[in-house]
Amino acid sequence: MGMVSIEINVPEKARQYVLNNTTEKMRNALLLYPSIANDTISHGKAAELLGMHKTELLQLYGSVGIAYLDMTDEKFEEELLTVKSLAGDRV
Repeated sequence: MGMVSIEINVPEKARQYVLNNTTEKMRNALLLYPSIANDTISHGKAAELLGMHKTELLQLYGSVGIAYLDMTDEKFEEELLTVKSLAGDRV
């Protein structure tokens, strides 16, 4: 996978926390998250771009409190009713 360098400006005091290998995956994942949130790309596409499995990406996001499924209880119940009605006796 090819890499490109992107220059970012950070406060000098933050440098030690931003520039280390441990946070590189997380930083890159967080840079892509807005594109996931606005439905420009999927979690799977983001994982592919980052060179990792989707489950690894989801675990990274989960470790900082970003949920994979982002819906209200009401929306979840609505989805569940839809699945039940489509599945009939199979659910």
